[in-house]
Amino acid sequence: MTRSSRGKHARRILIAVAAAVIPLIAGCEAGTNAPSLHWHNPTDGAGATLGNISISNVFVLGAPIGGVIPRGQDAGLFLGLVNVGSSDQLLRISAPGTAASVSLPGQTKQLLVATDQPVLLTGPRPQLILRDLLRPLTGGSVVKIALVFAHAGRVVLAVPVMPRAQYFSTLHPAPVATSPSATPTPSSSASASPTASPSAAG
Repeated sequence: MTRSSRGKHARRILIAVAAAVIPLIAGCEAGTNAPSLHWHNPTDGAGATLGNISISNVFVLGAPIGGVIPRGQDAGLFLGLVNVGSSDQLLRISAPGTAASVSLPGQTKQLLVATDQPVLLTGPRPQLILRDLLRPLTGGSVVKIALVFAHAGRVVLAVPVMPRAQYFSTLHPAPVATSPSATPTPSSSASASPTASPSAAG
């Protein structure tokens, strides 16, 4: 191993450790159940190295122990990315056989993965959402997650579904999608009553 490759490997390890530790320190505000007050192995989730990009601690947040996220609901996906090469972009994520789609943060269609700038999609609120589950998800199960980068290429990971308990209880589940209400609005009933009154008087 050359000196430059050793330096790159050491830098990747340092950034990955920082990426794992930052969410734990940030949890200090969560009270007595904060992640920083509990021992947690930062490698509970799946991980891989794809070219210059390290993908770490990838997991789906499930329901509390004994519970199930039913088909048709959404689930949160958490992960960290570190890039020690030239800038890249995460183009898309999919969960074949598990979710109809996976949404990236906000309205972006791709995510910049800049050099030596960790991308921490680690919560506490999920920024990656598995939309419209095709099957129920239980804690302890495994799902396939595919990530596609502009330059690094594609990788498929076997990702664990972590029950929302212990360390993971400080994380938020995916927001529940709300459907528009079919109840009539007050304005429609109010507009009907004044028109009926004059006709009855005439």
